Amino acid sequence: MIDERVDSAVDAWLEWVPRWEPAGYRARSRICRRCTGSPVLVASGIPDGTPHQVKHALVSRVQRIIDRVVDEYTAEHLPVLHAELSGADMWRVGGYDPAAGLDPEYDGLDPDPEPTEEGQPFLFTLAGLAAEVQPEPPLPRPPLSAEEKEQLRREIHLADVRATDAGNDVCFALMGHRPRIAAAIDRFVEPQVQAMLDDLSRHLEPPA
Repeated sequence: MIDERVDSAVDAWLEWVPRWEPAGYRARSRICRRCTGSPVLVASGIPDGTPHQVKHALVSRVQRIIDRVVDEYTAEHLPVLHAELSGADMWRVGGYDPAAGLDPEYDGLDPDPEPTEEGQPFLFTLAGLAAEVQPEPPLPRPPLSAEEKEQLRREIHLADVRATDAGNDVCFALMGHRPRIAAAIDRFVEPQVQAMLDDLSRHLEPPA
């Protein structure tokens, strides 16, 4: 099942890569916690110099597979943890989340661009709107018994173990797609990066 999901994720990424353009995605000034040190990038064989957005799009798709596997395992085998996670949604009144429902290539990224000129701030930002639209205070949740708390700790540990196992399985499956991933980067990404470097070099050359 994981192999099939990885196949589908890579296929979707390969369909997206030809649409990637450097001008369409802003540079990232902060470290991406999702991509930095990700074993997914090692398993995929993506070169370090590949633009972040290209790498992030694949990492996010693969991470969704791991999250789904853990969610399914939790729903089937970890009743206390599942009840806690499900109950949190019912007891919490949600506010505005600008990152909700984003496509994989934007998932986990800051939705607000960096100001391009000092002294020229944006009239508003999505993060600012989210801060203004504050949700109502959450309702008090029923307390857990001592036995339920201990069971919850055990189930959280089991969920972590399942996430690690799923991550390993996903990485092994991803290694089989290295040739396809490398071919897509060579065909669609590297030429655009090289064109940017060539254009930059021309602008840096001293006048004759």
